Amino acid sequence: MNYRHSFHAGNFADLVKHALVLWLLKDRQSRGPVTVLDTHAGAGLYDLSGDAQRSREAEAGVARLMTAEARPPLIEALAAEVAALNPQGGVRFYPGSPVLTARALRPEDSYRGFELNPPVQALLTEALAAWPNATGRAGDGYEEAVRAARGVKAPLVLIDPPFERPDDYVRSAETAAAVVGADPTACVAIWTPLKDLETFDGFIRRLEQAGLSRVLVAEARLRPLNNPMKMNGCAMTVVNAPSGAEAAAAEICGWTVQALGDAGGRAEVWRAG
Repeated sequence: MNYRHSFHAGNFADLVKHALVLWLLKDRQSRGPVTVLDTHAGAGLYDLSGDAQRSREAEAGVARLMTAEARPPLIEALAAEVAALNPQGGVRFYPGSPVLTARALRPEDSYRGFELNPPVQALLTEALAAWPNATGRAGDGYEEAVRAARGVKAPLVLIDPPFERPDDYVRSAETAAAVVGADPTACVAIWTPLKDLETFDGFIRRLEQAGLSRVLVAEARLRPLNNPMKMNGCAMTVVNAPSGAEAAAAEICGWTVQALGDAGGRAEVWRAG
């Protein structure tokens, strides 16, 4: 697999994903102990002085986040996490979902992140070493998340593949359906890029055909979807979205598009099915 998240870490799509993940985790914690399952965990923590300097995506994402004024509460919550990892100032380190989640865990909560690439899995284990209730494990996250969901109650499941494989959209939808089939109280958050409407509409149709309910779709389009070779935006699709998720997603996507998007950008939050 050629994809390296370190190349894209801290871009606008990370901001959307991680701000909403933080909110979903806090909401889940208000209901009791939480188990977070992460299908494509990655390295856990990213040094933006490496690959990210070449892509310059972090400059247009987290770097602008940290210098922005009048940040709304859910964006401010993510900015506070980034600041905590950079006590000397600046934005050298950016947390992936594993470290972001691990930092927010209570003693009764747990995190399991799965990673298929052995060198990256080793980095994940190292990044989570400070948190005994957060673990990085080797394996196919699609399969492992479904297996793990059968043994826990009401998990929060994150599905965030690189979308380099032609079956990632299909497997993401199938995994979401299988997780909810294993535990109807599970909350599943799926990140997808937005390049063209045909591909994304096909993904949403698969979720609908699987009979999934309470599906919330939050889109942050930084520019019109007229160039399928570029990531023009991203979406977070939440299955079994809790009360309040629509307002949270609107706040996050609205700020991202307004602060980081082009003139033709727009944010949309809607219900599927």
